[in-house]
Amino acid sequence: MTSNVILLVARVLLSAIFIAAGVEKFGNIAGTAGYIASVGLPAPTALAWLSGIFETVTGIAILVGFMTRYAAWALAAFCAFTAVMFHAGPINISDFPAAANGMLTSMNQIMMMKNLALAGGFLVLSVAGAGAWSVDARRGAVPAHA
Repeated sequence: MTSNVILLVARVLLSAIFIAAGVEKFGNIAGTAGYIASVGLPAPTALAWLSGIFETVTGIAILVGFMTRYAAWALAAFCAFTAVMFHAGPINISDFPAAANGMLTSMNQIMMMKNLALAGGFLVLSVAGAGAWSVDARRGAVPAHA
């Protein structure tokens, strides 16, 4: 496969989770705000709307290869932030049995590692660029090797 095909596939795979998550947030702002509030962040409803917009817009930017390096840097930072803020600790729900909390803690750790891996993928994309099949290439953006 050529590097342009691989970059296109990478953009599709990396963007899909953010487009889907961003759109999903619009259907459940209260639930997202509750999760944001649970970690102590201020203005949870505003942050829920902002995160939905951010994930959708940057996901679409990665998908079509528009301002790819900037979108990739922003999503790398977002992934690292959410890994630390939402997935770094144990889960202890008082009404749950210890085994269930243990399973949830394991899943939370996997989510943290997934977010960090996504951050790494976005950092690679920020260096490689979007490839020839992108809006950036049509706009004459800086080539990947620059």
